[in-house]
Amino acid sequence: MNQQTQCHSAEVPAMSNIILHAFDWRYEHITEQAELIARLGYRSVLVSPAMKSLSLPSGTQWWQRYQPQDYRLIDNPLGNTLDFTRMVERLAELGLWVYVDVVFNHMANESDIRADLEYPNQWDREDYARNPEKYEALKLFGDLSEPLFSESDFVEAFGIENWNDKWEVQNGRISGGPHDPGLPTLVDNTHVIEQQRSYLKALKQIGVKGFRIDAAKHMSLEHLSKVWDDEITHDIHIFGEIITDGGATKEEYETFLNPYLKETKLGAYDFPLFNTLYQALEKDASFTSLIDPYIYGMAMSPLRAITFATTHDIPNNQVFQSLVMSEANEWLAHAYLFGRDGGIPLIYSELDVSGIKNVAGEPRWKDEWYSERMATLIAFHHDMYGEPQKHVAASDDHLIFERGVSGIVAINKSAHNIEVNMAVKSDVVWLERTSHNYYAPQQGNLRFFIPANSYLLFSR
Repeated sequence: MNQQTQCHSAEVPAMSNIILHAFDWRYEHITEQAELIARLGYRSVLVSPAMKSLSLPSGTQWWQRYQPQDYRLIDNPLGNTLDFTRMVERLAELGLWVYVDVVFNHMANESDIRADLEYPNQWDREDYARNPEKYEALKLFGDLSEPLFSESDFVEAFGIENWNDKWEVQNGRISGGPHDPGLPTLVDNTHVIEQQRSYLKALKQIGVKGFRIDAAKHMSLEHLSKVWDDEITHDIHIFGEIITDGGATKEEYETFLNPYLKETKLGAYDFPLFNTLYQALEKDASFTSLIDPYIYGMAMSPLRAITFATTHDIPNNQVFQSLVMSEANEWLAHAYLFGRDGGIPLIYSELDVSGIKNVAGEPRWKDEWYSERMATLIAFHHDMYGEPQKHVAASDDHLIFERGVSGIVAINKSAHNIEVNMAVKSDVVWLERTSHNYYAPQQGNLRFFIPANSYLLFSR
């Protein structure tokens, strides 16, 4: 299985891929960290929305990056078009792809300062006119003297109440409740499609190689197909955010994710697999559920899946915070996702957006991405790429599988050590990569203990 097949788009290199989600990192900071990112073995970097969004001297919240004011330039608290272009160029020099988080479902909620639906608003357009040289240097496409969108480019305003009603979810406004007017939802018309495609073409011209479609479940398949046609998807890896509470037979899966997978060739976050992992690790479901969850509809096709232990919404959105795993369980989830065959792992990183701390009292996801444990997992994933996966043993508390003839993954979620005696085909010495210890089989039998709440990665 190569990445060309995984991405469902042409001319994609046949190599393993790991995505670093540099959530809410400034583009300049990503540029500064580029060499370390490449040295650790990441292949791609997903950055927060590269559009114009609210900037205030006092600062803004992360969710305001997901409320676009204008597609035609990049100007937000993370940087501008010039910062973004330098970042893409530097990452490209090191062989790294840039993925951009794209927000096409809605525009910014500015109902507190105006009643109209012209974007950008009149004050921003006046600022463009006062500083023409500045904004021409930041422009991606279009005529900044004209509005990007106006009243006719939005659907009728009403807040979503039934989140399992497909029409309501794809036509209503995402809002925080009955007293929140919500995010103005864009209509599927010729003008909107043209602007969205022009934006994607401009980013591709800069060198962007992938897109994450934010709030993809809120967009109709017709809208998605008009924007993400063969011209846009050529040589690009694209995946959508379609949050579900489980796999096949679950209402959200059948209403939103299953039609998306059947009617497009795009990838998606593997929320079914995440939920399978969450149940096994946090809710005491059996580890046997992880032997081959795809055949039971509890995981996506490995060819289209973006796998993860957390996404930016889980720690930062109150609705999903109950899905934050314990630190120990999150590392077990990483071991499973990096050790298995299939899917592209995405590693979440934030500087200190959520405020959630680790056991040492430090921002939990600030340093994990470059820790020794993560580097070991990344190297193992690359080394095992393309090797078939074979089940060895499983119980309620542990799971063991082989990767071809050169790798073994053993995971133990219990509070006690588990002894393993497994047959191997030769007496070649194995290296356990988390401890750097060597194990020599005896008469075709490899004996080891999986420590409590831990994992082992063997290679030879």
